[in-house]
Amino acid sequence: MGIVLVVMSALSLAAAITSRGEHTTLTISIVMSIIAGLCAHSCLPKLRDTFLKANLSGRDLLKRDKPLLPETMGLPVAIIYLITLFLFIPFPFINWFEGANLVHEDDPTVGTFPYNKLGEILSAILAIQSMILLGFADDVLDVRWRYKVWFPAIAGIPLMIFYYTNKGVTYVMMPVQLRPYVGDLVDLGPLYYVYMAMLIIFCTHSINILAGINGIEAGQSVVIGVSVICNDLLYIFNNPDRASVEAHLFSLYFIIPFVGVTCALLWHNWFPARLFVGDTFCYFAGMTLAVVGILGHFSKTLLLFFLPQIFNFVYSCPQLFRLVECPRHRMPRLNDQGLLQCSTVRPNDKKPMGKLGNIALKLLRALGLLKVFEPTESIPLQQEQSHPSPMLDVVKQEEPQISSSSPTASTPSAAAVNTFTPTKKELEFTHQEDTPTPRSYLDATVVPTLLEGMKLLASERPSDPLAFLGHFLLSRSNEGKQQP
Repeated sequence: MGIVLVVMSALSLAAAITSRGEHTTLTISIVMSIIAGLCAHSCLPKLRDTFLKANLSGRDLLKRDKPLLPETMGLPVAIIYLITLFLFIPFPFINWFEGANLVHEDDPTVGTFPYNKLGEILSAILAIQSMILLGFADDVLDVRWRYKVWFPAIAGIPLMIFYYTNKGVTYVMMPVQLRPYVGDLVDLGPLYYVYMAMLIIFCTHSINILAGINGIEAGQSVVIGVSVICNDLLYIFNNPDRASVEAHLFSLYFIIPFVGVTCALLWHNWFPARLFVGDTFCYFAGMTLAVVGILGHFSKTLLLFFLPQIFNFVYSCPQLFRLVECPRHRMPRLNDQGLLQCSTVRPNDKKPMGKLGNIALKLLRALGLLKVFEPTESIPLQQEQSHPSPMLDVVKQEEPQISSSSPTASTPSAAAVNTFTPTKKELEFTHQEDTPTPRSYLDATVVPTLLEGMKLLASERPSDPLAFLGHFLLSRSNEGKQQP
């Protein structure tokens, strides 16, 4: 069956090359992407033993028997993707190889070979290739977060240099609601390059931190990639703006092969996984998506496709910035029944949690996004599952046991039960006949916690960029209190 698909793809590629049409190059890209996906699907099982012999492997902790699986299998997929792009490079410029002059004799600006487009493709490939190399180094050397957080910015330097030398735009289009006040466009100048670096860092690491479950890394990449393809297709047909068409065609040339090879990887990484993708794939996927968003000039639209990753990043900030204890692997745990349960964290006794960490816990608990357990109460923790909402738990802040909510679990982690034998007493917070409205509940819980956190941030970290927001919120709060 695989041979038949390869032959059909080869025939389709030959037909696309010999045909003539407005979007012939796009057809060639689609056919090459199908071939790349088939190659990746066929090669991954054959490379399994090679990676195991190289000690690039890990235990699947979410299975009963904890099988040993090959890791860093995103590397072969990334290599196939790069080879596909290398072979595709001539096709967007095929018309220039059929008799057109590289430089027009009378007017150098007419009929000149589009070196800027070639440079755009090469700089994008160089950035992706650099990120793959750094991702593989992280898989092999297990680089610490304080260092590897800057890897995407380093890999994105070729892209930003080309963007600057090619006189890339540094303005952003404002939302319709703000245009009467600031205009349609706002020029950010040098800040736009800071924005580009931050976007590259976010896209890369947001894929990496939303991980730990079979298929989630490749799955979210496929969803975002397909969303980008749908967005690009809206701009290339019946669009009179040629510059916009070329920008989105460039995006399609990179994202279609990416979706092709990632689907092949997802096939083998889907539950029950036969391999792990590794940090190499996460970095490769994030950089590819960032590249098409930046050079395709739709970075703000790209962020809309990253909304789940943005939520996960904000939710993870207390652990990422070490306000709350952060485990080595933040993922669910397997209970005795073979079901996944929410991950739990016990605070480090040697390094007590600070005030900002306690405020973060109180805020997330008030929003119902986590549960905090006290190990000195009267009802066993196993009975916790009978409570319908985490808002019913009032918690003291000395040595709490933290459990983040998870859609795959409805009971606390078995690790929390085995670590100690906590008990739990019923809270003063009970349902009454006059149930408070959501607004009154937020005013009584979330708002005071936010104000307390902003006050602490403004006093203890005045140089922090968020300290300005803290001063602003405190001043508005004081104005509200002074009004009769």
